[in-house]
Amino acid sequence: MNTRRAKTKEPVKREAPTHIATAPNQVWTWDITWLNAMIKGSFFKLYLIVDMFSRMIVAYEVWETENAEYSKRLIRKASLSQGIAANDKPLVLHSDNGSPMKAATFLATLEKLGVQSSFSRPRVSNDNPYSESLFKTMKYRPVYPNKGFKDLNEAREWVAEFVRWYNHQHLHSGIKLVTPYQRHYGLDIEILKKRTETYLKAKAEHPERWSGDIRDWSQPEYVTLNPMDTAEVEKYLKQQSS
Repeated sequence: MNTRRAKTKEPVKREAPTHIATAPNQVWTWDITWLNAMIKGSFFKLYLIVDMFSRMIVAYEVWETENAEYSKRLIRKASLSQGIAANDKPLVLHSDNGSPMKAATFLATLEKLGVQSSFSRPRVSNDNPYSESLFKTMKYRPVYPNKGFKDLNEAREWVAEFVRWYNHQHLHSGIKLVTPYQRHYGLDIEILKKRTETYLKAKAEHPERWSGDIRDWSQPEYVTLNPMDTAEVEKYLKQQSS
């Protein structure tokens, strides 16, 4: 009897997908999350696209099922709202590996729109952190209806209100406590300039209250999907500009 052990294949190690955004509408991430219905075992599906640079929700839809047709409608809606044209610099749309994300008809729509698809590594839950973080923000809000929505219309109305609050009122900690809308459209520049001036004036008038420098209110020059060191960032930006 052959007692030798069969050789096991080493798992293929895939590098974490990463992209860099230096302005809005360069990298979007999207996902689908389930919203509880009042009927046990029933759910509504929230399709949502967020801009990685500004954290603004650029499009969303709520449906009762997962379907590639709804995904196509979502990306068309987002592209139209942001004025994305096929001849622009390619926009990256990152997602996980769900079937609506990889459906042939959806990928064909991306190609027509000039949008470059990007996918998380299989069975890696944190390769789409911006979408996951947004869903967490939504579901941990005190007003989130944990007992579920009674019907599709109620789910859509609640999500519409959440998107309005998130884009226009939510002071996002990841973008120096301005709203995603302000960051997306450059309104944060003047806001943070005035905020810095206010802090400097307060320190000058009451230096005894400050043990060091004021808080840094400057925004980062770029945002990455997954962590990258400086050399990687410089190499990536050089490749993108060539």
